[in-house]
Amino acid sequence: MGVVTSLNPAAAVLLPRAATGVPLRDAAPSWLVKAHERACRAASSQGSVATSCGPVGDRWFRAHPVFAPDGGVGWWLLDDTARHAAERRLAEERRLAGVLAEASGALLATLNPERCLELTARLAAEHLADAAVVVAPALGRGLPVARCGPDGVATHQLLRAEPAAVPGLEEALLGRLPSPATVTVDPALLPDWAVPESLTGPVTRASLTPLPGQGMPAGALLLLDTGASDGADDARPGPGFARLFASRAGAALSAARLHADQAAITATLMRGLLPPGLSAVHGVEYAGVYRASGASEWVGGDFYDVHPGSGSGDETLVVLGDVCGKGLEAAVLTGKIRNTLQALLPLADDHQRLLGLLNGALLTPANPRFATLALASVVRDGPLVRLRVTSAGHPPPLVVRRSGAVEEAPTRGTLVGAFHEISSTTAEVVLEPGETCVFFTDGVTEARGGPLGNEMFGQRRLEAALAECAGMPVDALADHVHMLVADWLSGNDHDDIAVVAVGAPHRSSPQEGPSA
Repeated sequence: MGVVTSLNPAAAVLLPRAATGVPLRDAAPSWLVKAHERACRAASSQGSVATSCGPVGDRWFRAHPVFAPDGGVGWWLLDDTARHAAERRLAEERRLAGVLAEASGALLATLNPERCLELTARLAAEHLADAAVVVAPALGRGLPVARCGPDGVATHQLLRAEPAAVPGLEEALLGRLPSPATVTVDPALLPDWAVPESLTGPVTRASLTPLPGQGMPAGALLLLDTGASDGADDARPGPGFARLFASRAGAALSAARLHADQAAITATLMRGLLPPGLSAVHGVEYAGVYRASGASEWVGGDFYDVHPGSGSGDETLVVLGDVCGKGLEAAVLTGKIRNTLQALLPLADDHQRLLGLLNGALLTPANPRFATLALASVVRDGPLVRLRVTSAGHPPPLVVRRSGAVEEAPTRGTLVGAFHEISSTTAEVVLEPGETCVFFTDGVTEARGGPLGNEMFGQRRLEAALAECAGMPVDALADHVHMLVADWLSGNDHDDIAVVAVGAPHRSSPQEGPSA
């Protein structure tokens, strides 16, 4: 079976070892021999035979069987080289497009700059070269570098290294190389930090590609190959694909760096807007609790501050406020009010004048919001603590006596930022040892929850809760109020919540200086 019986001149040229009587396996490529065996089996069983394809030398042919009446099989070989090459190019383009889409998705899925650097190095080492090194623009005195070798393990380090040590790297990081460019680098000039430790064998080829960012360079990609990879070169994408990969990686790195910078700026600004931590000042105890309305928000429209007097005999100013609205827009006005009050501290002994100046500062066309405030000037007087309390449209504070009685401070006033003329009254409050004056925002009393989920916490429930806190330390009292309100809400939406407790120590103690 499988002996050549005849061939035309074209077949003789294509298969020089073929001749009449020569076994097919000695005259034709193996793929044609196997196709002939399948055709013979199909002929005996009256089955069908599909065409077969395969190479002959550097060309590609499609073989069609023809069954003769005597049981022999003839083969027509059609040159299909051009079509096969086009199909291979198309398949490779599809494969590379899939690789690029997968890489883009993976890179854009993270907004962590270090993770993005490592992922870029790993993907480049997996698809483009034996090893890859990704270098980002310097941060301070360090050079962010991610490296990945054939083991697929990517590492990130902040190195004290000079970009100029790698030819072209400094120019790429400064944006002096055109982003589509790929620079060939002499492997002998590479410093040790630019070669991953897991790369076995000497580097035989190295190339540098800039990573274009959004308005500024995102970094540079250094691809490294060794002689051991020569057999795999044909399966690797060319420089054009490397540049496409670099553009996608640069966009992802730039987005990650921009997000990190914005997050750092936001965190810095938020820290400035958050209410301060409170402790004892000049022998008076202070505690505060703050909770923004949104679970994902840090700041809102409620705020408090404690401005210590310069000496133990000087009054400390306590401010608790509630800006109309919530979220970031309310927080912006909160910051303006706090900064304005900070500037007006020299006038803190006159609450009415202080509120009048603040009201004038808020009455601008650009500010449609208003705020309510409660002010307290606090000073230690032996075992007693004396407060001058003024409300500007805010709920009056509640005084918790040692007996468990709860009293409302007799102060009223006009909110600020809404009217050209405002008025207010100031009340005197004296705390004996163990007594507390509690300031709160309407986020406490208007918290909706309870058994049916729509009942307000209310003033009476707050007073009853405070009556049970008689003699309690101020920090425990503030936390207890917050806990009760949180339980009452039971996960419902709520307004910003702020509580400040000012207390007289239980027993005489040396007067403390301002808290840090």
